[in-house]
Amino acid sequence: MGTGRRGLMATAVAVVCAVTVLAAPGTAFANPTPSPTPSAGPALAPAKDLEAVRKKLDRLYRAAGRATDEYNAADEKADKQSAEVVELAKKIVKGQEKLRKLKDRAGAAAAAQYRGGGLPPEAHLVLSDDPQDFLDGAGRVREGHHATKGLLGELTRTQEDLEQYAKDASAQLKKLEAGRKAKAAAQKKIEKQIAQAEKLESELQKEEQERLAELEKEAADRAQTAWLGSGILQEINGKASEQGKKAVKYATAQIGKPYQWGAEGPETYDCSGLTSQAWISAGRGIPRTSQEQWKRLRHVDIQDMRPGDLVIYFDDASHVGMYIGDGAIVHAPRPGRSVTIAGAGTMPILGVVRPDADTDAGAD
Repeated sequence: MGTGRRGLMATAVAVVCAVTVLAAPGTAFANPTPSPTPSAGPALAPAKDLEAVRKKLDRLYRAAGRATDEYNAADEKADKQSAEVVELAKKIVKGQEKLRKLKDRAGAAAAAQYRGGGLPPEAHLVLSDDPQDFLDGAGRVREGHHATKGLLGELTRTQEDLEQYAKDASAQLKKLEAGRKAKAAAQKKIEKQIAQAEKLESELQKEEQERLAELEKEAADRAQTAWLGSGILQEINGKASEQGKKAVKYATAQIGKPYQWGAEGPETYDCSGLTSQAWISAGRGIPRTSQEQWKRLRHVDIQDMRPGDLVIYFDDASHVGMYIGDGAIVHAPRPGRSVTIAGAGTMPILGVVRPDADTDAGAD
């Protein structure tokens, strides 16, 4: 039993360590720095070709974003499962100690019965000089029988509990292994998509990289202008709650820090790492991934959103930013970029969720 217990504990610790190692994503990717002086070289690509490159890069980074959500979800599950394995291991240790004590008590009871000779009550009556002593003794015998029966029942229940704990621990360890594989697969997807995007960008001349950045900004400006053109901003006048103000203050204080997939700060962030940590700083824990934030937090209409609310983007909920007012969000965009402020309408909005749904808005 002791060997099994140590084995289980060692396995739990090993798995937790493995999860911790896997949870550390790769280094952040630096944004290419354009040279101020154009260099001679091949002819620049036509604008339409650069626009095709921009769209392809967008697809690659979006795919990396989806894989990052998968990685973060697997990481979150692994943390919970590791904690459950540790708790089960503790229960097994306590159960084994309880079983040992119960066996000691059962052994003492058996020894006492042996010392009494196991004589039937009639023999004790014959041998007793005082009938009252016999009656008192008979009462104690009955109590002893009941106690022994209860002890045996407790022994059985404790053994059954230990068996169940062992089964549960085994099941959790299998889930942990499956989660480890899911994390590894998601990590490969992320690295593959980012590597393809970086290769595509590296093949551009510096002037083309500059023009590509302009095209990205123009596309974002067009989307924001169209969103504002709907008149939506005139309807959005919600005031931040006290917790919302704290979340916004935290998120905006991270502006300029690099994006890094799987990161939750304090030096680097991915999109949902930024929003979840901002709300934790405000005293409200929320789901780790943008997809879970969309699933589990209260949905509010866009016209009702207020600073601190989370804007979820794309039909697969693969990106999230925090609304800060005046039609803007703060977000961690993608690899090669830093936490920044952008227009709330620069990407297709899936919807808005509110972490502090049960909190009234505060005063200005």
